[in-house]
Amino acid sequence: MPSRHRRRLNYLVPASLLLLALPARAEPVEENVLVTASRVQEDALKMPLSWSTVNAATLALVDPVHINEIMQRVPGAWISRGNGQESIIALRSPVLTGSGSCGAFFSAADGISLRAPGFCNVNQLFDANFEQAGRIEVIRGPATALYGSSAMHGVINIISAAPTEQLDSLLSLEGGPYDYYRAKYRYSDTIGRHGISVSANATTDGGYKDDSGYDQQKAIVRHDYSGQRWHIQTVLDSANLKQDTAGYIAGYKAYRDGDLSKSNPNPDAYRDAWSVRLYSAASLALDDNNTLTVTPYLRANDMEFLQHFLAWQPVEKNAHDSLGLRTTVNTDTSTLHWVNGIDLEYTDATLKETQDEAFGPNQPVGVHYDYQVDASVAALYSQLRTQFASPWEFDAGVRFEYTNYDYHNRTDDGAPCGPDASACRFYRPADREDDFSDWSFNTGVSYSLTEDHIVYLRYAHGFRAPQAAELYRLQSGQESADLDSEKIDNVELGLRGYWQRSTRYDVAVYYMNKDDVIFQDADRQNVSGAQTNHYGAELSVDFLLSEQWSLGLDANYASHTYDNHIELLGSDGDIKGNDIDTSPRAFGSARLGWDFSTLAGRDSRAELEWVYMDSYYLEPENEHQYNGHSLLNLRLTSALTRRWSAGLRLTNLLDVEYAERADYGFGEYRYFVGQPRGAYVQVSYQFGG
Repeated sequence: MPSRHRRRLNYLVPASLLLLALPARAEPVEENVLVTASRVQEDALKMPLSWSTVNAATLALVDPVHINEIMQRVPGAWISRGNGQESIIALRSPVLTGSGSCGAFFSAADGISLRAPGFCNVNQLFDANFEQAGRIEVIRGPATALYGSSAMHGVINIISAAPTEQLDSLLSLEGGPYDYYRAKYRYSDTIGRHGISVSANATTDGGYKDDSGYDQQKAIVRHDYSGQRWHIQTVLDSANLKQDTAGYIAGYKAYRDGDLSKSNPNPDAYRDAWSVRLYSAASLALDDNNTLTVTPYLRANDMEFLQHFLAWQPVEKNAHDSLGLRTTVNTDTSTLHWVNGIDLEYTDATLKETQDEAFGPNQPVGVHYDYQVDASVAALYSQLRTQFASPWEFDAGVRFEYTNYDYHNRTDDGAPCGPDASACRFYRPADREDDFSDWSFNTGVSYSLTEDHIVYLRYAHGFRAPQAAELYRLQSGQESADLDSEKIDNVELGLRGYWQRSTRYDVAVYYMNKDDVIFQDADRQNVSGAQTNHYGAELSVDFLLSEQWSLGLDANYASHTYDNHIELLGSDGDIKGNDIDTSPRAFGSARLGWDFSTLAGRDSRAELEWVYMDSYYLEPENEHQYNGHSLLNLRLTSALTRRWSAGLRLTNLLDVEYAERADYGFGEYRYFVGQPRGAYVQVSYQFGG
């Protein structure tokens, strides 16, 4: 096993190189505008909170095929890419796996969770139209009181594009390797008090690996109405995915074997998923200082997939429909900004798992699980931020949230196995009801060193209620799961600001401790009681070298370790102090940008990006490791005429053999393989504007 000293050298050298090779944009640094913290647009420079944004111009340049390509610009964020559009989130955390691990992150579109509380999916970001977003905002660490369960490690908020003041209509066509094709269309305009924007895209991908690929469609329709008293924003958001999934390839460094890297050991694997969200946010100015916003919303999700990562290959089908209502009162005076609100949501969810082919007596053919859950969530919250005419600014919030699950088993209670089973893998608990009451709170203070430089200190306590799958999808004879809500405490110190409006920097150091962490023990029982420690430093810098050249850096150093002795599945219980698996100490990206508009005669940009991933352990015992990788990507975009433009993206420029994600399970190394060098060509036509 490599020594800690060697690992330290492994990440210090690349981190030092990142600092020497900052990246950026050849344009002035943008203002600090944020809506995610309080759901209204505000200047966030002085906010005692770790946050990041990705604007529409950056999204257009990167033109991501997968959301991990754009999230590399957020320090502390790693969206680990699976096959096709699959992913797992790490945000100021390890890559968390398991049936409820995705509950540690609040993934949202316009502030509304992509999945219902208690029914997350690790791949849920593929439901969001990040490709055509107006911007992406991220809160790192426990969020404000406006977000409850799931906002433990942070918030990823995909914000829809607002209607433009003038007609804007754009069609783009794109082609890439392995029969990859994508079409995108945007229409936007404002007439009188009504603004409308339509964003739609359709993608087909033949897949780098055998028997893989996907077809995906996404669409957003947004209508904004600005009346004398009422302002109403209505959004219909939908996504559909049909994917032939390639599973892990097995064997030590198998991603370096040319033939094996293209193979698919699970040619029958698939994932079919669709989602729809509809909301209407109606705001009314009650007086000069108070605004009432009422937001009813609907959510529907449906997904079916083959669990190719299990040897017996069961099929899971899950779905849920939700009805929610958010009511907030925003108070703005010369000295404070105060948000008070109530969140209500009801969800009807189902899950069914079946197995078609015989595997063994402990994994029988037929229905493994079939249950329905009625879930209700109600929350009260208050978040206050001062706006004194002084260098000091204070921020504090508190939230109380109540969660209730009413579970109904739709099969026979107990184990589904026959008399020949020695240790039946599955157990269906009897009908029951569970409820959880949780508090979160936060407080922070910032101090303006000068007009453009602030330092802040923040403490936040967050939580997540157990997910339904952790409570009712039990194994190995566990008749009931007596679980507590996970809790996290976060302390952080930050420094951010500008130098002459050409350099933006943001530095944060943090320490977090999690308690009552839910895990699967050596007997495959879902239990609470694990403790973990997390500390790290995050750095983001944008530097305008000249009118043409720019530099930028987003880097992260972190340690995520087990903090108590537990009998975790796959360990001997002596793992206190070990790294949590899939938690690299360092990762980030650096970018060199060139605006060659003067040379080309029209708007033209180029960017060379370096992406670095440190080594990381693959299991709790820290006996198996992935060595990490470095990648180069090149992007160019240029206007050809007033209406025509084109772009070229070269990914994995040096054709590095690497793994998007490494794992160790069932006694062998397993990998999702990174694609070799690829070229993507895009042509766009502007109809209006």
